[in-house]
Parts: sequence; structure tokens; C-alpha cells
Amino acid sequence: MTYPNTKETISLLKEIVSIPSPSGNTKEVITYVEKFLNELNVETRRNRKGGLIATLPGKDDANHRMLTAHVDTLGAIVKEIKPSGRLKIDLIGGFKYNSIEGEYCEIETSAGKKYTGTILMHQTSVHVYKDAGKAERNQENMEVRIDEKVHNAEDVRALGIEVGDFISFDPRVQTTASGYIKSRHLDDKASVAILLQLIKQLMTDNIELPYTTHFLISNNEEIGYGGNSNITPETVEYLAVDMGAMGDGQSTDEYTVSICVKDASGPYHYELRKRLVQLAEDHQIEYKLDIYPFYGSDASAAIRAGHDIVHGLIGPGIDSSHAFERTHEESIENTAKLLYHYVQSRMVL
Repeated sequence: MTYPNTKETISLLKEIVSIPSPSGNTKEVITYVEKFLNELNVETRRNRKGGLIATLPGKDDANHRMLTAHVDTLGAIVKEIKPSGRLKIDLIGGFKYNSIEGEYCEIETSAGKKYTGTILMHQTSVHVYKDAGKAERNQENMEVRIDEKVHNAEDVRALGIEVGDFISFDPRVQTTASGYIKSRHLDDKASVAILLQLIKQLMTDNIELPYTTHFLISNNEEIGYGGNSNITPETVEYLAVDMGAMGDGQSTDEYTVSICVKDASGPYHYELRKRLVQLAEDHQIEYKLDIYPFYGSDASAAIRAGHDIVHGLIGPGIDSSHAFERTHEESIENTAKLLYHYVQSRMVL
């Protein structure tokens, strides 16, 4: 038995987080994932939303599994070009303005041109604005300073920048000697890297799965509907692989795989949850059970869409979700091990 290589997973993760992919503008990263899978001779297809589905045939083709991770991230979009030549933004995904203050960013025009900038408070300079520390971090006060010689809206439009252009945040990915991975967008590109390495290991070892298994790399999860379609009628189990959220009252940490009991959508399937726990215990995999109070996944989106499936949710523990995220290689490894055994296990029904 050979588990997916954790160092290779982290190397792949660093590449994926470095590709801008805010929800609504994910073509480049989907192409990257598609190329990775095609080089493994894995059958893939794109859905109309722009997501990617890879399929591994199994012994049982009457009952299918689907695993999903999402490659879309938080981001922003140009709301208004201000008379000063700065940009007012609108957020893509559920996060707060304070979490992007001071962040470097990239503006991509509809023609494909890219410009760098910085997200700042309008009242940033303490030498000028008495309320610099007290002013609210909101849409009215925060703006993008473009790294080009612009003095007014006309100068900005001359660059090709317009309302509706996408803005991505610098991931600032780093790995440490102590095993931590620090980066924006570990939600959920850590899980995407884990699934890709899992598929690579299954192909390398020529492992035949017990059931035909689909892997959906969804691209609209952060806005609520990435994984709610393209689920085959034969699909019985649907497992979302997404981050485990950390904070006060949570049991999730950065070193184990988090198995979700319940989120804002309600409880996940009880029997599947128990099966995941049993697999973890049988194979000495470190795990934590947890509840995420303000959270939804592609699996819960699929349930809301009316699919008759058994749904579950696991993932690596991520600190400071939707902000300055961090996890540890041990969490990546434990998540990969549980998935490796899960895809080779029998179904709950």
C-alpha cells in the first residue's frame, strides 16, 4: 500500500494557489487541472458551468460515487471607476473587507490584460486622515490603488479596465521548515491538490475501484452552486472535500482530517459519517469530528438541488478561513489517507 506523496501534494498546491481563479473566472485553473489529469490518461469532461469531471471506472458500474473539491476562490470585481482613478470593488464570496486590507491584487480586463494593485482604505495615511484607524472597513471606504500612472477615470479606462473586471488576491503562499503551509485560498485548493494526487496514486498503482467514481472539480462553490448538478443518476454517495473551519468551540485543528457532522444546512448523512470514522480508526488516521455553524458545501448544495444521495464532508483543518489561511502537512496527509481508503471501501447502502 502506497499513500499519495504529501510533499508532491504540497508542491502541486503551491502551483494551484498561484493561478488566479475567483468565482466566475476559473478557466485558467480548470485548464491546468484538465492537463494534469489528461497526462495521467484519465477521462475528463467539462460541464456547462465550466467545472471539470474526471471518471475512474469501477467494478460496479450500477452504483457510483462522486467526490468533489472546488477550485474557485474568494475575490472581487470592479464595481466603479472613481474620479480619482481608483477602483471601488464588490466582493465575490463570503468574507469581510478587513481581511483584504493592504493586500496586493491583480485586475484582469475582459481583453485579458492584467494590472497589479493594492487594496487600501481611502483614509490610509495617518498624516492626513484623523480617523484612519476608526473608519469602517466597507465598500465605501476601501479601494484599489492601481500600479499605473492614472489620475482620473478616463486614464483607467484607457488601460482597458472597466466595471465588471475580475480582481484576484495575491495568495502569498509559503511553506515552513516546521511543516506549515500559509496561503490564501487553501479553501479549497488544498483539497483539489489532495484529490489530484489521490487520482495519480490510483492510476500509478493500477488500483481498480469497487465502484465507478467521479471527481468533480467545481468552480462556483464560493457562491453556492458549484456542485449541485452533473451528478449521475447512479450516484449513491457524494463526498465533498473542503476545509475544516477552526475557531472558538471547534475541535478541528491543523494536524488532523476534519469529519463534518453538521453545518448550516443541517446534519450530514449519519451512516456515511460513521463509516468515515470507522475507516479512520481502522487505519490509525488522526481525525476530529466537528460542526461548522456558518458553512455550506457542494454536498449540501447538491442536497438542496434535490439529488437523492448520501452526502458527507471531510477536509484538512484550515486556520483563519476566508482570510490569512494556514494548515499543516499532517492535516494534508491524514485527509489523503482517509480518502485513499474511502474510495476503496464498500458503500453504506
